[in-house]
Amino acid sequence: MPAVGRDAFGRVVVDLRQIPRDVRRDLRPALKAVGERVAQDARGRASWSSRIPRAIKVKVLYGRGAQGVVITVNRKKAPHARPYEGITGSNVFRHPFFGNRDRWYAQRTRPFLEPAAQAKRAAVREEIVKVVEAAARRHGFN
Repeated sequence: MPAVGRDAFGRVVVDLRQIPRDVRRDLRPALKAVGERVAQDARGRASWSSRIPRAIKVKVLYGRGAQGVVITVNRKKAPHARPYEGITGSNVFRHPFFGNRDRWYAQRTRPFLEPAAQAKRAAVREEIVKVVEAAARRHGFN
């Protein structure tokens, strides 16, 4: 069983690919439930939108590239979520005023995912460590 460690930023680091398949199957619902707590907070922070909260989904990935609990917003259901989250690093984004490309409007961002993740960071970290350790114990790892 891989060790649970922390990287330089204090994130919980677990190489999920090293976990046996049957343990992963056992872990998936518990990890998804932990991620769902953050997603619920993000949905509440985006309650000003009718589409963004319904577009927020939680996935648990064990692949080569991405692995872990991933919270995403479906860009087809809520294309405006990305600029409102402020993914460019700026606190404003610009768009044509009612489709008129001769007149542009600057609008303030309204982040919802990042603040939710930051607010739940410590609790999620502890919960993930507990979930991984409990699954390891259930499957005979010490």
